[in-house]
Amino acid sequence: MRLRRWYRTFLGAALTGLLWCGTGCRKENNSGVPLTQVDFQINVNNPAYNDLAVPGGWLYLTGGSLGIIVYRKSLEEFVALDRHCPYQPAELCRVHVDDTEVLARDTTCCGSAFLIMDGSVTQGPAALGLQRYNTSFNGSILRIYN
Repeated sequence: MRLRRWYRTFLGAALTGLLWCGTGCRKENNSGVPLTQVDFQINVNNPAYNDLAVPGGWLYLTGGSLGIIVYRKSLEEFVALDRHCPYQPAELCRVHVDDTEVLARDTTCCGSAFLIMDGSVTQGPAALGLQRYNTSFNGSILRIYN
């Protein structure tokens, strides 16, 4: 019985690895935004990251394709979005959080707008949302990775 369970676990992990590589080993995702290896940690208690101290706070970080927007959704949940606008990815257009501090807008290329809470499109012409990175949080250390 244990051997059968181990075999299923091994087979599941191998298939997951193959599927991940089939989608994650490419240089671009389905939006055309270049996939860039991201894996770093920040201590949100560090004064440099004070903007993330409360839910609704956000800041820009270096990384990803054209930078990352980190948004604190709740006490325990963060969202990390690439700033590369997916509308015409070859144009290298970067979104900026606007004065509402709710939307990230591409003001230089296409005028698309995205919610910083999840990267979804609120105004076109972009049809795809911002590329999102994984996050994990242990109470003080935020890890951003793909």
